[in-house]
Amino acid sequence: MSANDAIPPSPSESEYATSQDGTVEDIFAREDPFSLFEDWLQAARESEPNDPNAVALATADPDGLPDVRMVLLKGFDREGFVFYTNLESAKGRQLQDNPKAAMCFHWKSLRRQVRLRGAITPVSEAEADAYFQSRARDSRIGAWASKQSRPLESRFALEKEVAKYAAKFHIGSVPRPDFWSGFRLIPERIEFWRDRRFRLHDRMVFSREAATSPWSVMRLYP
Repeated sequence: MSANDAIPPSPSESEYATSQDGTVEDIFAREDPFSLFEDWLQAARESEPNDPNAVALATADPDGLPDVRMVLLKGFDREGFVFYTNLESAKGRQLQDNPKAAMCFHWKSLRRQVRLRGAITPVSEAEADAYFQSRARDSRIGAWASKQSRPLESRFALEKEVAKYAAKFHIGSVPRPDFWSGFRLIPERIEFWRDRRFRLHDRMVFSREAATSPWSVMRLYP
């Protein structure tokens, strides 16, 4: 069996026509990328076995070398797409030095992806506090214990830090550390991609000049 034989075939045209998106053309009748993204994310929540909100986040270091990793989308609306991190981590430092980024969602079970590019702004203190307090207590303690992206001499050293902060906060509240917060990607471009037979995929791009500008829409060759 060759490598290609092991890859399952793409869905048929009839499967696309009867999908929850409706007909093939329905995707291109949309004028609001946020409502379309909401529909696709909800479909992913119903079909993806793990972390439908997982997204690849791309940044660049001071030399312009790209850097990418998976993060979890923790909120989105018409203001942008929100995620959280240690501000002293590699991505935290890169985003503060160069507040621009790109994201790519890939939902394998749906054969869809969404790509975004835009400027980065920090979330408000109130937003960061509210989300931090919504996390499990052990995760909040872990945020204090982890010097994210920096060298770790051993697993035991990390466990010692966790034990230190668990003792420090004991049964009291665990406040948000000042080195931990969130960012919002304000998209200037959002591309929706859907698998089609023979690599003749659907691609639809929303773009705008600024956050207050209207969206323009176009189709792209696959």
